[in-house]
Amino acid sequence: MITLFRLLLILSLVPIAIALAARWWYGVRVLANDALRPCRCDLKAWLPPPGDDSPVHRADGTAGEFGRQLRLKALAEWHKENPKAARSRENSLRFGLAVPPISAIVAIFAVVVAKIPVIGLIAVPLVATAVSAIFGLMSLPAELAAIARYAGRARGVKSFPDRDHEDDVIRCAIAHAWDLTLPPVLRWIHK
Repeated sequence: MITLFRLLLILSLVPIAIALAARWWYGVRVLANDALRPCRCDLKAWLPPPGDDSPVHRADGTAGEFGRQLRLKALAEWHKENPKAARSRENSLRFGLAVPPISAIVAIFAVVVAKIPVIGLIAVPLVATAVSAIFGLMSLPAELAAIARYAGRARGVKSFPDRDHEDDVIRCAIAHAWDLTLPPVLRWIHK
């Protein structure tokens, strides 16, 4: 029984390490380099993201903020075009939000009532976290495709007069998607 938990522990560390490395390379690193770059948009072409009710909008901002807005706009449009796929992505992110903490609680109770060895207290939540990371990474390409479609339309209406600003914003939107794809437990550990 203990060797099974050791095997699960080792096998779960591989996808977690891959997910953390991918998040760092495609998300955190890009945001660290590009997110604070100042950008200027054309307010006539750049509409506020869904749910933004503020009466005043600024044409100046950072690439990270405009990238976050672009991602939100792309997700809202994707939800209208293909609600089933968009809900599937949301559900995989919710799975990563709920399952690792719940599995940790279950593992604690299982150790207390002596149903699993103490190593299971570590292995069970790690397996749940690894599965959540895999689900998040598997559903990410659909979100990236939605961002790419929306970014193509934004390029067409010339939301950003400067092409470099536009490229920075698109890179930040993609980086935000990579950054948010992992379970919150891993994002908290790997900041």
